[in-house]
Amino acid sequence: MPFTASHATAGPRHAVIREVGLRDGLQSLAPTLPTAHKIAWLDAAYAAGQREIEVGSFVPARLLPQLADTAEVLAHAKTLPGLVASVLVPNLKGAQKALECDADLLVVPLSASHAHSLANLRKTPDEVVAEVARIRAQRDAGGHATLIEGGVGTAFGCTLQGEVAPEEVLRLMVALLDAGADRVSLADTVGFADPESVRRLFERARREVGDKLACAHFHDTRGMGLANAYAAWQTGIERFDACLAGIGGCPHAPGASGNVTTEDLAFMLERMGVATGLDVTALLALRRQLGAWLPGETLHGVLWQAGLPQVLNGAAAVAA
Repeated sequence: MPFTASHATAGPRHAVIREVGLRDGLQSLAPTLPTAHKIAWLDAAYAAGQREIEVGSFVPARLLPQLADTAEVLAHAKTLPGLVASVLVPNLKGAQKALECDADLLVVPLSASHAHSLANLRKTPDEVVAEVARIRAQRDAGGHATLIEGGVGTAFGCTLQGEVAPEEVLRLMVALLDAGADRVSLADTVGFADPESVRRLFERARREVGDKLACAHFHDTRGMGLANAYAAWQTGIERFDACLAGIGGCPHAPGASGNVTTEDLAFMLERMGVATGLDVTALLALRRQLGAWLPGETLHGVLWQAGLPQVLNGAAAVAA
């Protein structure tokens, strides 16, 4: 990118940012974004270089009317060459629908916090593991190529339960893989993590499951989202979830506001010399469009306020 001025040495030289705003971002907002706007968002994100996008979730419309059009959005995503279109599925019924619609990836959420698991999914963590086994059996029986990712949330603590032991997080990661998940990810659902705790847990998880640890998901609730992403990157993580304009949170976790901002994370990585394949100027333009689509909603992030640097170390850079 034109504004790159340094080269990172401690982590991967390439990284993927999976846009989750169409699901994780919109599910926490009161207004329902029209399907046409979602498709326009999808197209613009793809044009900006994003090749992994979470397009929605197969849950009952009465619970999340904001995501009731997931099948239609997914159908459009499947027309975009090379795009990995993922959906969140909380149970076997949702997974069956996702498989019917030919999703590329199913993300099955599991909370390491027993209290949050019951509030969010009405299942214990181990009951979610058993559900993953049923989803795997359904996928294999149908001959689908869809991947299954077990997303371990509240990995750094929970506003409902408090402390979550790292040993429990690691146990559940292994259990998900044993049940048939192809890979796992770790999420700081309520923004409790700090860079040092991220480093420790991700290093332990890497020793436990190796390259099956595929993604990091951070919230910027207390302003440490980018620092935590950097710490995870230093341990070898090269895939990150993020939301355009930092929207979103978790409806069943008090205080879980604000995902890491896509455009800020992309700029940080590119500035470090880590290739993301993303056009940050295009992401900022899409952010402005999102603001027009969601009038009155609070958008987050800092890059949009200052814009891209005009000059870095004497070299011209693209202006925002």
